Amino acid sequence: MAHKLPSLNALRAFEAAARLESVTRAARELHVTHGAVSRQIKALEAELGQALFVREGRGLGLTPAGVRLRDAAGAVFQQLGESWSDLRRATTPSALVLGCPGSVLARWVIPRLPRLSLELPDLTLHLVAHEGDFDARLSGLDAALVLAEPPFSAGWQVHELAVERIGPVMSPRYARFQSLSQEPPTALMSEALLHTSSRPQAWPAWASVNGLDAEALSLGTAFEHLYYLLEAAVAGLGVAIAPQPLVSEDLQSGRLVAPWGFVEAPGRWALCCRDQEADPRIGPLADWLRSDLAGGPK
Repeated sequence: MAHKLPSLNALRAFEAAARLESVTRAARELHVTHGAVSRQIKALEAELGQALFVREGRGLGLTPAGVRLRDAAGAVFQQLGESWSDLRRATTPSALVLGCPGSVLARWVIPRLPRLSLELPDLTLHLVAHEGDFDARLSGLDAALVLAEPPFSAGWQVHELAVERIGPVMSPRYARFQSLSQEPPTALMSEALLHTSSRPQAWPAWASVNGLDAEALSLGTAFEHLYYLLEAAVAGLGVAIAPQPLVSEDLQSGRLVAPWGFVEAPGRWALCCRDQEADPRIGPLADWLRSDLAGGPK
């Protein structure tokens, strides 16, 4: 006898919010608005006739019914994700499905694809732009190229590629370029700095390494993604903070300048896959990425 199921969209929204303990993070993972996730959860609670979440301070907690549904839904979505990945590999056995942040994809991966194809001719990539945190199951992906601070998910096999290096960059077109580029890093404390909501820790991390008071930073215009932030810097709108590999071509061409250099940050570049899988394509790809990030042969 078939059982009546709730809306799968509502169930997916609930599972993500319960797993991430945040409606905001769930919305980011699912690429929808905060309001859309909230509405789906309310509809699910209305259909069920009882609450699934309770407020705990500034966060969310689960009711007993919420815990039971989270565990059941999580197990089902994990099984579906694994089956879907297996089916995709069966239909396209030569394509490795690689997820990475959109900014990394646009500014770093795509410019290197011709050389990667020449040097790893047996590897075919299917690239997927991903914003927000990757879920623990890497749903729909064979691997993820991440730029984030450890610790990483306990269920991942992690190939660390490089330490993140970040630094302030600006365009020669910026109105204050001539005077500012001659000043020490302390001069940036009075600048309205361009920043991004996806990497809020970048400027404070840079300030800390340079012995500056992160609380005294003056943040100006914010951008949702790093890609838009760097395009704003190229357009001469101000000083941005950037991972070195993502601006290497801009520095070589002179579109951007990094007067204060780059410093090591807590973040790491890493290639991650599910821990239980032994995909023979991952090792060569990790080695290639590691070599490129280290400034290997071009």
